[in-house]
Amino acid sequence: MRGVVMFAPGDVRVVDREDPEIVEPTDAIIRLTATCICGSDLWPYRGIEPAEHTLMGHEYVGVVEEIGADVHTLKVGDFVVGSFCISDNTCEICRSGFQSRCVHGSFVAAAIGTQSEFARIPYADGTLVATPTMPEPELIPSLLAASDVLGTGWFAADAAAAGPGKTIAVVGDGAVGLMGVLAAKQLGAERIIAMSRHPERQALAREFGATDIVETRGDEGAAAIKDLTNGLGAHGVIEAVGTQESMMQAINSTCPGGHVGYVGVAHDGVTLPADQLFFAEVHLLGGPAPVRRFLPDLIDRIWKRSIDPGKVFDLTLPLDRAPDGYRAMDERRAVKTLLTL
Repeated sequence: MRGVVMFAPGDVRVVDREDPEIVEPTDAIIRLTATCICGSDLWPYRGIEPAEHTLMGHEYVGVVEEIGADVHTLKVGDFVVGSFCISDNTCEICRSGFQSRCVHGSFVAAAIGTQSEFARIPYADGTLVATPTMPEPELIPSLLAASDVLGTGWFAADAAAAGPGKTIAVVGDGAVGLMGVLAAKQLGAERIIAMSRHPERQALAREFGATDIVETRGDEGAAAIKDLTNGLGAHGVIEAVGTQESMMQAINSTCPGGHVGYVGVAHDGVTLPADQLFFAEVHLLGGPAPVRRFLPDLIDRIWKRSIDPGKVFDLTLPLDRAPDGYRAMDERRAVKTLLTL
């Protein structure tokens, strides 16, 4: 089969890979219908994370081709949406709603790599969710978004306690940040402040539900949020970048007693000053999103056309042109690239 491999930073190729096979009785093999490039894929592409013959891709939708003997909730021919985290969905941690930390969990990235024609998904019953029937083609981008960025933005909005009467600020205007805007709106937030310097992303944020735009960053950005909230700060803030500046911007933009939902992947060198955090008196919750917790609800909303998160994809390419998609996102010519198969 064809699949995307990153040989070194900046060196992405579509190569021949071995077809996957059932290894464990809880496995399923899926034939991908669509996959995509994530903002987190740019970290190794830019040399911030190591990359050496790394299998790429962790967002995926497709059709079940084969199931192991212990798979009971899926059948061959089902169209499925999968989380970027593998989970059994039955352990104590999963039952508490944190499937991204399942005791049998792992990440789809690198070990499986779903920028490919086929993929073996372990713990298929706990990781994959079938749609009611085969979806119409126009729903596939939105269902694909649910695999990671929509579910991640939703987790961040939930962690930021988005709800009726609340003011929510969103730090980061990439795909996850934009999905955080959409999620905050769906959860009932009264006011949503998107922090963005890019007109095309600002327009999409407004379409998803943003009521205000702040173009400044760092301390100036936090001050702008305070100015918009009677000097208090937002009730909740979504952090969707993962840098020192963005995290402190989020904390400093939150009112005392408020909530920060952080889902930007932090890297070496990002630290939190304990004294500032102590006196901020804010709730912090984040990390890898337990997308599986939200998938049934998100699929239902997409199926009913209540939300259209697929609009976050502004570039569509065939799998063979994946390197072009990486370059477009790296150069900020695209928010998110969908790869067709």
